[in-house]
Amino acid sequence: MSPEDIISYCLDNLGGAVLTESWGEKGIFYNPEGLLKHGVYILTVKEKDGENDRASNLDRDGIFRINIGVRKSTFSDLFGDIPKRPQKGGVVEMDYDFTLLDKLLPHPVYAWMGWICVLNPSEKTFGEIKPFIHEAYELAKEKYAKRKDINQEI
Repeated sequence: MSPEDIISYCLDNLGGAVLTESWGEKGIFYNPEGLLKHGVYILTVKEKDGENDRASNLDRDGIFRINIGVRKSTFSDLFGDIPKRPQKGGVVEMDYDFTLLDKLLPHPVYAWMGWICVLNPSEKTFGEIKPFIHEAYELAKEKYAKRKDINQEI
């Protein structure tokens, strides 16, 4: 799987999903009507380390990470308790090697928000995480509906 394969899958299969590139990553947002400035995150694909996110060592040749925002209950089912938010530039306090390839992991920085990740997923692993992508999509649709209602009241 490549970053482009993942992006294409999302844009082809998640109605109302849009691609935004910023902060050195590609983000898939739910924003079908373009009413919100950016929309609501579904997932991101990150291909390089950032100032506050180096735990996965993404600066290795050909390494990328898919990051998925699932429900906190799903995160807990997969990894146990939600960790505390790390200090700026820090990593969540969880006993994982965040550099492992092709393995479902808590997000090294945003696990406290219920985010999960995989570095360089194989086709098999991508098939296994598709339900999490669809869960993130449904969650983004719910959040979008709430934000849309708030924006229409203003």
